[in-house]
Amino acid sequence: MRLGRLAEEFGDALEIDWRAYLLRPQPRPRPRGEGDDELLRFVRYTRSWLRPAAEPDAGRFRVWESGEGPPSHSVPAQLAARAARRVSPEAFRALHARLLRAYFEENRDISARATLEALWGELGLPPAGFAAVDDPALLRETLAEHSAALEEGVTGVPAAKLAGQDALLLGALPLETYRRWIARNLDA
Repeated sequence: MRLGRLAEEFGDALEIDWRAYLLRPQPRPRPRGEGDDELLRFVRYTRSWLRPAAEPDAGRFRVWESGEGPPSHSVPAQLAARAARRVSPEAFRALHARLLRAYFEENRDISARATLEALWGELGLPPAGFAAVDDPALLRETLAEHSAALEEGVTGVPAAKLAGQDALLLGALPLETYRRWIARNLDA
């Protein structure tokens, strides 16, 4: 992941604070008979992942091949990540990376509770910690961060912003673009 690589390069000078932006803030009900059509539209959409996947230092992506999904909404994965953050910063980083891999590489529906519980278990996180996904405070925090992102002009993911700066970098950009932006602002 590009931002993880930059965090290693810049060391203590760069701290990444992942915040919520919900691509699908509300569950999308599936009208009768439209489940297959929605899945086909989603598969076509995932072909757009191939462009950023072809760039140097890109993450790994696979056109959706699963009959599972598409994810109904973004909130469940955000809540699982926040629950992991309550366990520890390391647990958050591990689950965050695992969620991305499950979605983009393995084509798993990360809005499904069973999938999230399985990923949690794969990482050996404490089973009792997963219960935090049901804490209404986590949902309020997630929705508040999403609203703040909208107010700041975020329109998609990834979106990056440096503390104390108004400018946003939107979209999957080359590693060098992020590197120059960070270095220029650290020197300022």
